[in-house]
Amino acid sequence: MKVNFQGNAVTLEGNEIKVGDAFPEFTAANNSLQPVSLKDTKGVRVFLAVPSIDTPVCDLEVRTFNERAAEVPGLTVYTVSMDLPFAQARWCGAEGIKNVVTLSDYKDRSFGKATGTYVKELGLLARVSFVVDSSNKVTYAEYLNEITDYPDYDKVLEAAKQAK
Repeated sequence: MKVNFQGNAVTLEGNEIKVGDAFPEFTAANNSLQPVSLKDTKGVRVFLAVPSIDTPVCDLEVRTFNERAAEVPGLTVYTVSMDLPFAQARWCGAEGIKNVVTLSDYKDRSFGKATGTYVKELGLLARVSFVVDSSNKVTYAEYLNEITDYPDYDKVLEAAKQAK
């Protein structure tokens, strides 16, 4: 699959996830370096893949979802990037992030490869949003054509409201 980064085509490795697919198993690290996999998550979830939370576009995206997560009772928002867990924890603490769980794919690139979000040329994740229901079925998937663009917050949250 091809997407662009600052107007230049890049290649996503792995399989594209589509609505109706079962969300794939993955392992990423939490801020304490503990492994987290799909089976460790439950309920309606939003998984956001981002290049780096400490960049202007990703910063605003995560802060926006942090503020708006309360619009969907019981929703858990996970942001996955290649940032080291220490950097994620420092950034979340500095920004007051309480409603988004950050996960790092730095070690095995398991999330990126499982979800087709790993950018071969950059060693980062593309900007992608997934809504996953309580039975692990994907109810919304948005791979942005341009990695530096913002997701459609309203569509992601509306899909999360509709998921069960």
